[in-house]
Amino acid sequence: MTTPNPRRRPLDALELPRDRQRRRLPVSVRTPTLTQERFGVWSERFARFMGTAKFLIGMTVFVVAWLAWNTFAPTALQFDPRELNYTLLTLILSLQASYAAPLILLAQNRQTDRDRIFLEQDRTRDERNLADTEFLTREVAALRIALRETATRDFIRSELRELLDELNDRRPSAPTRRPT
Repeated sequence: MTTPNPRRRPLDALELPRDRQRRRLPVSVRTPTLTQERFGVWSERFARFMGTAKFLIGMTVFVVAWLAWNTFAPTALQFDPRELNYTLLTLILSLQASYAAPLILLAQNRQTDRDRIFLEQDRTRDERNLADTEFLTREVAALRIALRETATRDFIRSELRELLDELNDRRPSAPTRRPT
């Protein structure tokens, strides 16, 4: 005995309205959602790629091939003839530039935001380092003051010499005995 599928309507239930649920595609077929973050990451990658030698060489080869074909090919095979000043090529390059400029600006804005965050973190770290340095400076100054009040070895020796001299001065000189 098979269990009925709750999503499937029986054929005799044509008088019932359909479920309002959308049919969902399987996870592997779903189209990815384009979030602002994902688009920003994509625009940064695109802007980075446009600044590479690979892109510039590829674009140069494309334009040279386009110009060569539309200049030297038979007139019947030319799709953007020289007589029309390569209108289609100009249009394509203008379209590319009109899309590239905002994408590059978006990538620069994202980089500026990252730089601002890094600067803020650096400023916080610098303030912490400054506070630590000031604390250590105060501690070193306190240690120096404490060491000035502490008796040093030379000070103790000089005090002991003075006491020894005082004791020698107070002691009556005793006759020295000669051994017999």
